[in-house]
Amino acid sequence: MREKEYFFEEGCFITELHNSLDDPQVSVARARVRPGETTRWHRLEGICERYLILEGIGQAEIGNASPQQVMPGETIHIPPGARQRITNTGTSDLIFLAVCTPRFVPEAYKDLEVD
Repeated sequence: MREKEYFFEEGCFITELHNSLDDPQVSVARARVRPGETTRWHRLEGICERYLILEGIGQAEIGNASPQQVMPGETIHIPPGARQRITNTGTSDLIFLAVCTPRFVPEAYKDLEVD
């Protein structure tokens, strides 16, 4: 059974598609960022993440690399511990799959912004 979408502190909406103790090697979540919104600078300790862009357009910022435009069909690789954020630069929702190896656990999430 599919979990319901929820708002995550990072600044996007998440639907957990696969995240289980029985399969600790990988998790898959559907992420949704509203038009004009940017997620918070953050990193995942010890977790490699890939964004598979499904819908919309945006701009990904990973580590110290220059921002890169993202669109459907593209995959963004985020090494463990790399700072990251993504902006929806389009007029419709930016939707992507976040595939984490090993699986995402909340304690790995580190917010890098100061309020």
